[in-house]
This record gives sequence, structure tokens and C-alpha cells, in this order.
Amino acid sequence: MELAAFLLFIPACFALNMTPGPNNLLAMNNGRCYGFRHALLASMGRIVAFAVMIALTASGLAVILYASETVFLAIKLVGAFYLFWIAFQLWRSSSSPVSKEEGGKQLKTLLQQEFTLAAGNPKAILIFTAFLPQFVDPSAAINQQFFVLGVTFLVLEILAIALYAMFGIYLRHWFSKPTMARWFNRGCAVVLGVSGGNLLLMNRQ
Repeated sequence: MELAAFLLFIPACFALNMTPGPNNLLAMNNGRCYGFRHALLASMGRIVAFAVMIALTASGLAVILYASETVFLAIKLVGAFYLFWIAFQLWRSSSSPVSKEEGGKQLKTLLQQEFTLAAGNPKAILIFTAFLPQFVDPSAAINQQFFVLGVTFLVLEILAIALYAMFGIYLRHWFSKPTMARWFNRGCAVVLGVSGGNLLLMNRQ
């Protein structure tokens, strides 16, 4: 992979990392409710899911999985209904920032949410099978290039998560009152519900 291609990959990748979506919205809300540390630690669930997808892409298995109508439908249904479930929980929640002790008890749940949300999104598989290969030089060692691109993607993803979590902390001041916190949660729930609906309507083309 040429240096020019890698330097082009970095801003294009970071723009992709920063795109508002269910996982970034979750990181922002986790930052608001549980603080920066818990939001960042919880996002490791997403990083693990993405690392597995990148490994599958490098091995060529992701193309096979994405081409399978049954597998695609299963991933889509799991992802969409999990989005609806989180949206339902947020809609009913009146949560404001919680204590460190409560946040510690929630960390395992937050990790599972981030992992399931990322793993249940077939768009992520499409991103890795369509985006990363554009920057791979077929005449050079492909696995090493995928490793470099994959690690770079994950590092930039963590940076994007940190920015969303910090923005969530900034919003904490504005939504500290129970009524405002409730409406913020419901706003996030609507966005996640719409994302789930879009996922159900998504096809492989």
C-alpha cells in the first residue's frame, strides 16, 4: 500500500467513524449518564465486534456471509429488533447521571449493548467489504495491508467514541433536570427506533 493511499484513507475513514449512528448515539448517551470512562470502556464491545468483522473481511468470509440471503436476513432482524429494544428502554427511562457505583454495575450491560448493536448491523459488514479493499494494493501483501487498515480504523473509531462521549458529558449540564433528561432519552429512543426501521427496510443492493 502506497503512502499516498494511506494518507487518503485516514480522513475518509475518520469521516466514516464520526458519522452519527446507533453506536455513536449510544456512546454519547452513555457519556451523559455514566461518564467518559464508562462510555469508553463500554465501547470496547463495539471494537471487538468490528475487529471480528475486519478479520472476516481479510479472510474473505465476510463476502460469503454478506452474499447469503439467510445470514443477511438473520443479522438484519437481530440488529433491528435489538435497536427497537434499546429504544423502548430509553423511552421508558428517566435516567439522569448516575453514581460511580451504579455505573460499575452497569458496565457489563453497556459492553453487551455496544457489542450486540455493532454485530447486529449488516451495514458494518458492507462497509468493511466495500470500503477497506479500495485501499489495498493487490500486488502487495494483502493480509498485512488489511491489518494496518483495520488497526487504523479501530484507533480512529476509539477517537470518535471519545469525542461523542465528551459531547455527552457536555450535554449533561443541559439535561440535568429529570424532565429534560426524560425528553433527551425519548429523543434518542426515536432516533434509534427510526434506525431500526431503516435497518428492516435495508436490502443488500
